[in-house]
Amino acid sequence: MSIRPFRDIKRRKTKEINVGNVKVGGKNPITVQSMTNTLTTDINATIKQINEIQNEGADIVRVSCPDESSSKALKEIIKHVNVPIVADIHFHYKRAIEAAENGASCLRINPGNIGNIKKIKEVVKAAHNNSCSIRVGVNAGSLEKDILEKYKEPCPEALVESALRNIKILEDENFTNLKISVKSSDVFLSIQAYRQLSKVTDYPLHLGITEAGGFIPGSVKSSIGLGTLLLDGIGDTIRISLSDNPVEEVKIGNEILKSLNLRERGVKIISCPSCARQGFKVIETVKILEEKLSHIKTPITLSVIGCVVNGPGEAAMTDVGITGGQKGNNMLYLSGVQSEKVLTKDMIDKIVVEVEKKVIQLKKN
Repeated sequence: MSIRPFRDIKRRKTKEINVGNVKVGGKNPITVQSMTNTLTTDINATIKQINEIQNEGADIVRVSCPDESSSKALKEIIKHVNVPIVADIHFHYKRAIEAAENGASCLRINPGNIGNIKKIKEVVKAAHNNSCSIRVGVNAGSLEKDILEKYKEPCPEALVESALRNIKILEDENFTNLKISVKSSDVFLSIQAYRQLSKVTDYPLHLGITEAGGFIPGSVKSSIGLGTLLLDGIGDTIRISLSDNPVEEVKIGNEILKSLNLRERGVKIISCPSCARQGFKVIETVKILEEKLSHIKTPITLSVIGCVVNGPGEAAMTDVGITGGQKGNNMLYLSGVQSEKVLTKDMIDKIVVEVEKKVIQLKKN
């Protein structure tokens, strides 16, 4: 059972590019990315983390290549993963060439930091020869010296000027399989930079609030910044930057898209914050259900409401619902219709069974 969005978001029209076997931009779904924080030279640890990130729902994973050993390690890493890998490159053009030759699907570079045109041409040639896309990554913390001197401080105009300058460098080499980001740790600066950039280019935009902080503050900042832009129809791929396990970044990214009806994946739980009226321990129940239902990838809605104030109304709009009742007699709803009373002690197991049955039914349909 799905609820028709109150507002349909009209996405900005962008070019379609390829990041490995994943299409970004155009009419394609908005993709979710994250980045490993292992040492890339620790091949086994990096493979393990990439697979964990993908299993959580990431479409693309970025890996840092700060030295030759790291960029060459990509060759072995890529043999053991099934998700496109973006090589994160800073300053040294040879790392970009090595990464492209060793199987990277995309290079994250700032052409202005790579060096002279001859070096950039070599990077572009390697990208062309290896069917590798490029992300022009502009960051408020590392703007070109002349642009920073011109504007005195990082500002939206500075970030956009840097982006356009670097796009032109690639276009002059007839390279257009690219996407762009203009990130800042400041929410307002990021929003305005992306809004301005979206008016002057139709390349796909990679959204992010860089260095957003720990789990709670970083999630809040990212939700505000990316949510605002996504509501404006801006954004083709996103990354949540948290000082935390990369898996958490993917969880938050998917939740942002799900909340805006821009992505359907897994169980969407509608639950109350709980109060003295609750017929069962809502918070504890939701945590357990999130864990027990985490393996489900099929889009499905589940309402978990502690009492009858809002419970029946929410249950009427979800695939499966539970509403708290007196003396542990809780009402189960299936497809919005009352089904049966369920005792609290049996409730979690019953919900899991009904959700899994509903998933099988949805797959058949």
